Parts: sequence; C-alpha cells; structure tokens
Amino acid sequence: MMLPKEILQKYWGHSSFRNSQEEIIEAVLTNKDVVALLPTGAGKSICYQIPAMMKKGVCLVISPLISLMKDQIEQLEQKGIKALTIKSNARIDEIVSLFDNLKYGSCKFLYLSPERLQSEFILQKIKEIPINLIAVDEAHCISEWGHDFRPEYRNLKHIIEQIDNVPIIGLTATATEKVQEDILKTLGISDATTFKASFNRPNLFYEVRPKTKDVEKDIIRFVKQRMGKSGIIYCLSRKKVEEISQVLQVNNIKAVPYHAGLDAKTRVKHQDMFLMEDCDVVVATIAFGMGIDKPDVRFVIH
Repeated sequence: MMLPKEILQKYWGHSSFRNSQEEIIEAVLTNKDVVALLPTGAGKSICYQIPAMMKKGVCLVISPLISLMKDQIEQLEQKGIKALTIKSNARIDEIVSLFDNLKYGSCKFLYLSPERLQSEFILQKIKEIPINLIAVDEAHCISEWGHDFRPEYRNLKHIIEQIDNVPIIGLTATATEKVQEDILKTLGISDATTFKASFNRPNLFYEVRPKTKDVEKDIIRFVKQRMGKSGIIYCLSRKKVEEISQVLQVNNIKAVPYHAGLDAKTRVKHQDMFLMEDCDVVVATIAFGMGIDKPDVRFVIH
C-alpha cells in the first residue's frame, strides 16, 4: 500500500503536507472522527481524499452545492481518480447502474447533496456499497448559526447512523465556537479530534470604500484597472446580478451572471467559462463560489 506522502506526490505533485493535513490524515486512517477547520485554499479536500484512497471501499462526500461537487469530481478525474454523483435528472435505471459501478467498479468517491440523502431509495442503495469514510464538506451548513443554514444538514446524524460504523470528517473554513459545537452535536461525534489551522492570510486585504451616487461607474472603473484579471462581484439579489453583468458586458468587460434563477445548464456553462478563462468576472449571488478552486482570483467586490 502506498503511503500518504507517496499518494500526495503521485496525484497532486507535492512532496510535503501543510496546515495540519498530515495529522488529520493520520487521525482518519486510525478511524477517529475528525473536525478540520482550515482556511480557504489550505487543501481541505486532500484531508479526506488521501485516506479514502488508502482504504478499501467508497468515500461518501456530502456537499452542499452542485457546482462544488462538479468542480471536485473533475479535479479527481483529471488525476485518474474515479468519482461519481447522481445528476438531478437521473432516471431510476441510471441510479441503479451508478450504484452497481460503485459496488463492483474502481470508483472511490460518491458526492451527494444532503437533500439527495433524504431519499429512502438512495439511502438503501448506499447501504449496499462498502463505505470507508463519510466526509461532510462545508460542515458549517449544519448549524443554524452558520451563514448557509440548510435544514437537510440537521438530519444527517439520523442518516449517518444507518450506514456502517465508519469514521466521519467534517470540514469547513467558517466556524465560530458555537458553530463548532453544533457540528459535533449534529453529526453525533462529540469525541471527535478537532484540528484548527491559523486563518491569517497575509496575501489578502480588505478595503471599505464610501458609496458614491454612481456605484456602477465605480465598479466599471475598478474592473477596467484590472483588465484580464479574474474577479467575483457579489450582489444581494438576482435582479441586481443581471443588471451589473449587463452593464459590464456593455462596457466591454467579459462578465457572466450566476444565480439560482438560471437553469443548471447555464450555471454550469458560466462556471466553466470562469474556470477556463473565457470570462474575467462572475457577477453572482451567494449561490456561487463556495469551494470553487481557481488560483488566480484577484478581487472580490461585495
């Protein structure tokens, strides 16, 4: 069996771990429940992906966003690691075929939303495959004190209890003390080992600017001073997302909108355009961005 560092080198091209990754992986490999609090960009996914690859069976990853699941599955497949999810429009026969692949094939990861796990049919199929680890990504969504509260996350303990006794790892970059307590309680892992890395990011800075009478002009000026650099502009409403993206386009800025009111195909297309450098700016509601792995985002405007 390959060692964690050998897997890291072979698939990720790194010779050493960082930000408590090695200690977290070792804890998971000894079947301990773990909560990992690591800043964005610190490599949380590796903390469950490497130990899952070392264990027989399939890792069940519970993730809140289709875009996040898609991004992580694509990254794994680019490394030659097979991962699957159930598409929103999947037929019963397609789901049955997918689980047969998980049972008898070489797939190592199954990504599902918490809503998908509410299905008795899917839960029954999960019980038929050898689960080696349960990873709860963006675990702050569990908490009613978290900024992205999802009621379905509150039911995860009941669901997890129905799956074989396997270790659980909760991962997040966003958790106050109260939210941490809620994660432990809601997942039923009060004895979990908690790892917390420094959230100090010397390469980032915040700036607050006074609002002028013409915010759109200010945004256009700001973006044009950084032409060719990737950025995200967050708005509070879908309507404002559409307005700002159109204003940017009219001013020769490669921008696309992203919000829950767009159909799934369009959202995927716009996300891919951003990741593949076909546009410079995504104008979005908070439906976009969680877990998106893009190394060259140079500004975020709220």
